[in-house]
Amino acid sequence: MYAMLVDENRSMHWTEVADPIPKKGEILLEIHAAALNRADLLQRAGKYPPPPGWPEWMGLEAAGIVLSAPAGSRWKAGDKVCALLGGGGYAEKIAVPEEMVMPIPAGLSMTEGASLPETFATAYLNLVLEAGVSAGETVFIQAGASGLGIAAIQIAKVLGTRVVTTVSSTEKAEAVRALGADIVVNRKTDDLGRILDENPVDVVLDCVGGTGLGKHLEKLAPGGRWILVSTLGGEHAEIALRPILKRGLRLIGSTLRSRPTAMKGRILSALTERIWPEIEAGRIRPVICRTFPVQAAEEAHAVLERGENIGKVVLTVRTGE
Repeated sequence: MYAMLVDENRSMHWTEVADPIPKKGEILLEIHAAALNRADLLQRAGKYPPPPGWPEWMGLEAAGIVLSAPAGSRWKAGDKVCALLGGGGYAEKIAVPEEMVMPIPAGLSMTEGASLPETFATAYLNLVLEAGVSAGETVFIQAGASGLGIAAIQIAKVLGTRVVTTVSSTEKAEAVRALGADIVVNRKTDDLGRILDENPVDVVLDCVGGTGLGKHLEKLAPGGRWILVSTLGGEHAEIALRPILKRGLRLIGSTLRSRPTAMKGRILSALTERIWPEIEAGRIRPVICRTFPVQAAEEAHAVLERGENIGKVVLTVRTGE
């Protein structure tokens, strides 16, 4: 089979590699599409290696057709599925623990299915399982036009919350308003601190971190939960501790990729039970920005690097997806 390898100059090459051999409890998946995430950019730069046991090439989510499954599995050859991966999605095939595989919601294409596992699992994990968000609360979502942001806005709205989010352009502001965002902050022109003063939030889903975390953490409503999932804006922040004590605030660090397979399986099971019906009913929809053939992965990466995307960028591994 072929997979996308990265050379010493960080260039990508569609290269012939050995076929995966499923271990006990794994399915063999023929990949039709794989979605991009910012973690892929970090991995390509040598800063975010895959967990042990996963392929060296990038790709945290994919969709395709089951080629083989363990005896007694709920999956069988021919099933159309999407999968959360520790790595290895930029390839023609992959062996995946069966609990990290989900059905593609009815009515979706392979391209749309590939866009779901990583971002929707991350959003659901952090809003529901980590933050315990409740109907009537206000949620602040950083980078609302990103793949994660779009998933989180839609999940937060079906859970009955009010959503504040940040974007970097008028075009992105219009896109997230169409998805249900109540207050949209242009981070280039608006005063985020003032808006948070006027709209205390209960839960933050933050992929930015940096100095903004330290400046705004104390603006949370009493009992607020700030979930940090990435540090795209920097790894350091100066935090005032007394407001954390007085307001009963919680700062929670959370990553999905490093969690054990069994835990990921429980997250995905809850996700498919609660959110997949919302997708099939049309109340939540995947948003695809652009698709590229897998051989054009460098061009696809450049879209994320320039911050141009509204929604997901997806690689098609097989034509017609």
